[in-house]
Amino acid sequence: MNVLIIPEDFRKDRYVVKPIIKKMLAEIGKPNAKVEVCLDPLLGGIGEALKWARIQEILDQYKGMVQIFLLLVDRDGEEGRRQRLDSLESQATEYLQESRVLFGENAWQEIEVWAIAGQDLPNDWRWSEIRSEVHPKEAYFEPLAESRGLTHEPGEGRKTLGREAATNYSRLRSRCQEDLGNLERRLSGWLASS
Repeated sequence: MNVLIIPEDFRKDRYVVKPIIKKMLAEIGKPNAKVEVCLDPLLGGIGEALKWARIQEILDQYKGMVQIFLLLVDRDGEEGRRQRLDSLESQATEYLQESRVLFGENAWQEIEVWAIAGQDLPNDWRWSEIRSEVHPKEAYFEPLAESRGLTHEPGEGRKTLGREAATNYSRLRSRCQEDLGNLERRLSGWLASS
């Protein structure tokens, strides 16, 4: 099984999403799934990632090799982001063959929250506050990466914190039910029915 993650901007997000999705797939019975991040084309932001023409371009380029496409974007406090992803999923369902699927998920509020969710939090941090912060990357992720001396690594801390989050997947899943947990349930259901 081949899985292609389509982040809104792979340059940093890939370090968080790839290890977490690999672990998710292992947890739902697909430990040998090949997981890659779409590096061509670079979407470069949410505006491009939510355009059907850009998603169709990626589906055309990779559909001969990939069974599961995962469009993973930041929610950024946008209430309607889920509806936009639902629309793209519907278009992809009509476009792809039955043995292939596109799932979209919006990280609550940013992909970096998934990296934070797998960590032991500093004593003065509250998960509910992280979850409700509209800009958690600046408010929490960057200070955490800085405090750990990770800002000079690839992804400015995302490589280490993403891998660590994946190793604490049960904590990550329990803290991120609305987005990551939702994606896991949907993927598991699709795999069971395929």
